[in-house]
Amino acid sequence: MATENIDTLLARYGPAYRWIVTLTGMTAAMTMILSSTMVNVAVPSIMGTFGVGQSDAQWMSTAFLAAMTASQLLGAWVISRVGPRGGYIGAVALFFLGSIVGAWAPNIDILIFSRTLQGIAAGVVQPIAMVTIFRVFPAQKRGLALAIYGMGIMLAPIMGPVVGGLTIDASSWRYLFFIPLPMAGLAIFLGSIFMPVRERNTERLPFDWAGYGLVVCAIICMMTAIANGHRDGWLSDKILFLGFAGIGLSAAFVISQLRAPAPILDFSVFTHKQFAAAAVLGFVFGAGNFASTYIIPVFVQTVQNFTPTASGMVTAPAGLVVMVFFPIAGRLVDTFSARYLVVVGLLLFALGAALLQTTSVDTAFYVLAFYVIIGRIGQGIMLPAINVSALSALPPDKLNNGSGTINFTRLMGGAFGVNLLVAFMEQRREYHAYDLTATQTPDNALSREVLSRIMDLLSQGGASDALLQSGSLHFLGRVIAAQANALGFRDGFMIIAVVFLCALLPAFMLSKAKN
Repeated sequence: MATENIDTLLARYGPAYRWIVTLTGMTAAMTMILSSTMVNVAVPSIMGTFGVGQSDAQWMSTAFLAAMTASQLLGAWVISRVGPRGGYIGAVALFFLGSIVGAWAPNIDILIFSRTLQGIAAGVVQPIAMVTIFRVFPAQKRGLALAIYGMGIMLAPIMGPVVGGLTIDASSWRYLFFIPLPMAGLAIFLGSIFMPVRERNTERLPFDWAGYGLVVCAIICMMTAIANGHRDGWLSDKILFLGFAGIGLSAAFVISQLRAPAPILDFSVFTHKQFAAAAVLGFVFGAGNFASTYIIPVFVQTVQNFTPTASGMVTAPAGLVVMVFFPIAGRLVDTFSARYLVVVGLLLFALGAALLQTTSVDTAFYVLAFYVIIGRIGQGIMLPAINVSALSALPPDKLNNGSGTINFTRLMGGAFGVNLLVAFMEQRREYHAYDLTATQTPDNALSREVLSRIMDLLSQGGASDALLQSGSLHFLGRVIAAQANALGFRDGFMIIAVVFLCALLPAFMLSKAKN
């Protein structure tokens, strides 16, 4: 057991070991991210079960993303202390526990706590898997290997809504927490055999608990401010305090890490221009990936009136396309410059988001699915290119910190992306509702015609004269609210497209040479 390092396992299983350990890492990552995205489809059902609003339910996603983001910084320390095998198995076991707690949660607070446990586990697993895969493969095959691993990260958000929708329509949202358990058990089994143990000569890194506390508190403050800003008022004392506290804690964290003998986030990796550019792109990728994954199921359910199952099926074709395309993307990374691949990926994802911005309640299912496919192909090209470009820019002794940092920035983008996008859409939905209401004057011929038709229908249905006007006005109000909601989503898709186009600038900072 103590001698089961990478060299020993390679000698035992031969070259196939490299792909076996890739599958092992992908199993855990896919299980955890699949669980996170399944719950997005269940938001309306969970709100009904516990009698909470959107602002409270949103914390199920926020808690998972925030915990996963913060725990990325634990990867290097965990590897140094217990090795890849111990860290991998421990993280999956924690995820298993979080799933059990979530399935039996008696209230929304316990459910959010369970999501936090799952997020911590997901954050620890990913850098462990990436570093292990990067080390077992030769340089000329790392792009393909990380692309295969990335299939789990990309396919899970795509397939999650499908599985979640089918489960909810067939039974209860609570079963969503049981579904990942067999895969988690398989991950523990594979990890106990194929993940390497801690190297004997590995230095046991001390852990900067003070610095970690600062970054966790900073994330909580900023996430809370963004999530509650629209409800409490962006200029309210509470939101301003949380915002400035988050900024102050972030600054204190950066200062502490620059002075720490063993920082949990080694800012020296950002002195490598290519790594810094890749980190910015990782942030943008995470924002677009998680934000689009969150709003697409909500959009098609609230605007298109799709069932949970149908909303999940919108992303299913994209999942099949990405499954086929990912190995191709990996070979492209090993052949061409990451700069050009990232540029193409950014343009494709921006195009997909821009096309979704043009949709309406009458847009056909296959058209929506096609637009999603375009964006996901772009993401499929970007992800392995960003990862390989980032890690290739670092010396071997910086790989542990580098992998944790690139994942940290990607997930930080996801956490901020979801919250900022939801806040933006709420503002835009409110704006459109006010704007549409202002047009409802006696001079509006279309509104008069709609009211007249509604009153005729109500009259034919036997409604009293006293209810005709109030009923027709109520219906018109619902139409305006639905239209404002649709316009808010369209604005959300457009802002995603704009952000990805702006990311072209750091993309050109990547090396022109093959990685």
